[in-house]
Amino acid sequence: CAARLDPVLDTLKRLKTKGVLLEVTTLLISGLNDDMAELTKLASFIANQLGPDTPWHISRFHPTYRLIDRPPTPLESLITAYGIGKKAGLRYVYLGNVPGHDGEKTICYQCGRTAIDRLGFSIEKYVLDNGCCHYCGTRIDGVGM
Repeated sequence: CAARLDPVLDTLKRLKTKGVLLEVTTLLISGLNDDMAELTKLASFIANQLGPDTPWHISRFHPTYRLIDRPPTPLESLITAYGIGKKAGLRYVYLGNVPGHDGEKTICYQCGRTAIDRLGFSIEKYVLDNGCCHYCGTRIDGVGM
């Protein structure tokens, strides 16, 4: 939250041009980086500069160690950020640190069915055929690459 953002964004763009598979994670902390306008700008940056196939993980904050004066991120804030990512055109938006929530799943952006079912860090079920959605045949980016 106190880091300079521009060097991070520049590095992400540089890595993308080199063909590095990127995934962006935002640890959403109430009152520090949960401004919806800021999240909208970030989602737009990811979609337009890194590509709509770039996964965006929006993770729930839990107070621990040196940052204990903030509450856990409300689920509603995560769900709102998820919607912002989808509205920006991102194909793969995930909710982190919310085990059992549907936001952990990889959803096929073409047919809307679950392609990869997760529980926390465990994969419960793949519904893929050679990296493609079993139901409609759409390539699921990042799988088997």
